Amino acid sequence: MSLRRLLRRAGPGPGPRRPPRRGLFSASPPPWSQVVSEAEKIVGYPTSFISLRCLLSDELGNIALQVRKLVGTRHPLLSTARGLVQDSRHNLQMRGLVVLLVSKAAGPSGPATLALDHGMVSGIYPSQRSLAEITELIHTAFLVHRGIVNLGELKTSDGPLKDMQFGNKIAILSGDFLLANACTSLAQLQNTKVVELISSALSDLVQGIYHENSSSAEENWITDDIGISAWKKQTFLSHSALLAKSCQAAMELARHGATVQEVAFQYGKHMSLSHKINSDLQPFVKGKSDGSLAFSLNSAPAILHQEFLGREMWMKQIREAQVKGSLDYSKLREAIKAGKGVTSAIDLCRYHGNKALEALEHFPPSEARSALANIVFAVTTFL
Repeated sequence: MSLRRLLRRAGPGPGPRRPPRRGLFSASPPPWSQVVSEAEKIVGYPTSFISLRCLLSDELGNIALQVRKLVGTRHPLLSTARGLVQDSRHNLQMRGLVVLLVSKAAGPSGPATLALDHGMVSGIYPSQRSLAEITELIHTAFLVHRGIVNLGELKTSDGPLKDMQFGNKIAILSGDFLLANACTSLAQLQNTKVVELISSALSDLVQGIYHENSSSAEENWITDDIGISAWKKQTFLSHSALLAKSCQAAMELARHGATVQEVAFQYGKHMSLSHKINSDLQPFVKGKSDGSLAFSLNSAPAILHQEFLGREMWMKQIREAQVKGSLDYSKLREAIKAGKGVTSAIDLCRYHGNKALEALEHFPPSEARSALANIVFAVTTFL
């Protein structure tokens, strides 16, 4: 049975459709760790070590020693470093793994690719594996760069000023080092279109993060007025463009035509949008009992809540949740949960999940295609 025939409606009437159940007797997808483990077996090796060659280099090893000097402070570079070693749910080397799975799911484009077969492992070309590494390096570099602290907003509890300044220098240098390695590897692929695609993804990332930082600045973070359409455009730039264009580039490396490249792009785009909405929903969904957990007022549930409620009422709720100049997140969280923002965000997450599944239908049935579908199921399940 095709993925399209398995799709289910989210409810009566028009609206986004829920992803299908995985099987007749399976009420929920397997845990994320199992999804990743099964996918890694399909592509041939654990992608948690996808950039191991870079991480074991003398230059980065020296940076790691310098990062230890920040222990005892609250510099974000520490949490970023911990995340690279032991990542949280739904984030473990996801981008590189998806690029490899899409590469295997699509397979060779035909007899014309026989000359590329040398060095192929588990149905994936060496150039595609290099591309997966490049994607992870770029993502990691931007994570490190985003951890730079605004020294003007430091609190005494964050740590001594000289330590925080030192942490910023290390964040800039290590992020630049990773980006330089990614660009060198990208040039070695010797494919002009792939270079163009990944370069445009870098441009998108910079533009998206710039807008994020502008909208979350202290003077604007409460007054920012953004609708869900604008949120999607911004989120594509900062969270989806890299994966979508990397999936497309993987098809170009296997000499697939424009149709297959577009299919891969659409899967990467919609899956990553679904993934981001899932992340935005975590402070609101069942199992997150800490009502004081902070969340962005520009997250998907908050944006959708504002659209249903109206701008004036939304600002009133924010003012009512302010206590001595700071927000009572517990109170505001309950207000958003009581409205339609959370349920609408869940529906939107599942809508993009279904769009990703529809893109997968263009690939022939295989273990790799099933693994890509399982990733969608995992990020669209909230039970």
